[in-house]
Amino acid sequence: MQIDDTLKTPSDAAARRAARPVVCYPNETLPQRDMALLRTLRQTMEKVDEVIVPPRDGKTFSAPKGHFIRMVSIEGPQVGDLNLWNANDLSERFFSGKTRQLHATHVTTGNRLWSNMPYLRPMATISHDTLGWYGFDEDGGGVHDVIGTRCDPYTNRLLSGTDYHHCCHSNLCGALADEKGISLKEAEPHVHDVLNVFMCTGFTRDTHQYFMKASPVRPGDYLELFAEIDLLGALSACPGGDCSSEHSSDTAACYPLKVEIYRPDMALLKDWAFPEPSAYRGRP
Repeated sequence: MQIDDTLKTPSDAAARRAARPVVCYPNETLPQRDMALLRTLRQTMEKVDEVIVPPRDGKTFSAPKGHFIRMVSIEGPQVGDLNLWNANDLSERFFSGKTRQLHATHVTTGNRLWSNMPYLRPMATISHDTLGWYGFDEDGGGVHDVIGTRCDPYTNRLLSGTDYHHCCHSNLCGALADEKGISLKEAEPHVHDVLNVFMCTGFTRDTHQYFMKASPVRPGDYLELFAEIDLLGALSACPGGDCSSEHSSDTAACYPLKVEIYRPDMALLKDWAFPEPSAYRGRP
């Protein structure tokens, strides 16, 4: 927020600015996941499927509840934009804004990815993050953000006056349309704000604008999710590559991403309480 220099600063401005911050959504009462059991499950799992996401393109994948989804850097530093839906009902989808409010601007191991209202339940739990060492750097940048939206052709045209067809929004629309056998026009309303996998982002200290910088991801790094419901996902390999310079480009170095699906020993999950939709049913 920029200061309006045409306004007179009130005499109590310092006192107003000194108000104590209060966390909007204290999360200590959130149901806690048994991370020790997830670690045990990870030792038993076997790969049952994989999908290669080509550079500047998007692909879908499916994971039944109780399975693990691993998004892997395989050839070079590359970021990806992730959408998640209930595999049985596209109206339930990932809610990046509520995930941000309940956890943080950037997510990592132990955080959960929440669905939209009226469902509002964890769709997945982050079970492992090889970039969990990164934290926040001296610029305020962190990895795996839920603050950005996704590069899209509409904003690109607004800012540049040109059309670009390989934005992550376009890639996700195409992937969902192909998966469901529907038109791009029918798919587009289901595409939503993303988890920016591997992307390093933050806000500038002076103007508080959203920034990106070269991702620290390297081949072999991965972000792993434990599916809490039956999931349909779509991942776009961003046309900006590692997003060190721009994110809608045919010149940035781009690499494929791999999505691996793992099934653990399901007998170990016999007492696992998979989440139900929110019990809130609206005003009487």
